[in-house]
Amino acid sequence: MGNGLICMPKKDGGDIVGPRSRRSQRRMSAEEELLHRQALSMAIHQHQLSQRFDGSMSRRIGSTSSRRRTLSDPLSNGKQVILVGHSCGGASISYAMECYPRKISRAVFVSATMVSDGRRPFDVFAEELASAEIFMQESQFLIHGNGNDKPPTGLMLDKEQIKGLYFNQSPAKDIALATVSMRPIPLGPIMEKLSLSEENYGAVRRFFIQTLDDHALSPDVQEKLVRENSPEGVYKIKGSDHCPFFSKPQSLHKILLEIAQLP
Repeated sequence: MGNGLICMPKKDGGDIVGPRSRRSQRRMSAEEELLHRQALSMAIHQHQLSQRFDGSMSRRIGSTSSRRRTLSDPLSNGKQVILVGHSCGGASISYAMECYPRKISRAVFVSATMVSDGRRPFDVFAEELASAEIFMQESQFLIHGNGNDKPPTGLMLDKEQIKGLYFNQSPAKDIALATVSMRPIPLGPIMEKLSLSEENYGAVRRFFIQTLDDHALSPDVQEKLVRENSPEGVYKIKGSDHCPFFSKPQSLHKILLEIAQLP
């Protein structure tokens, strides 16, 4: 007994789908639904456990430079890696590139804060929001993990704002899972000015992936980042919101694979 390949002719311009194929599609859909429910259940459980530590994560995460020792562990095996940073995570991989340029073969910024030397990651959003100083004074979404009399430590938007900014093109199921899983954004790393040199940061091959229906980091801002700090390559994903791993996962996968296979 072997595997059989059945070629079915087209009729009236459409593909014929047999009962077995339909059963297979229904089974795959049911399995996907089960996996999603399990993931959502786990996220809700983790979210409930984390409530007792409200604000503690953003309180524990300080400046980017304070995490150098932790960062070195995954890069200590002697092999080069490809780093991918999304959104504010662009600051994290920029710092890694500066500290460990010979251990990083490529760096990919996915709608991320690809800032130049001497700038803060928050500066990327300043044109659309406000200056960092005004934002810190007037924002209603700040978290004071060390007490209300101390500087804010994190930022957390409400679910409707998150949906409009991050997931305006993402499937409803993914939005439900993501909004439960999201945690406050630590302010320390995005408010710190980065010191990046041509010898270290500039020695790593950089690539930028633009998301063209992004409401959090607009296409105009992304274009400006690319102009001011030109990478080796620029890729664009049409119809993607700020989170292409939800809204356009296949397109993102194709681009990442292409970058990884570059000579």
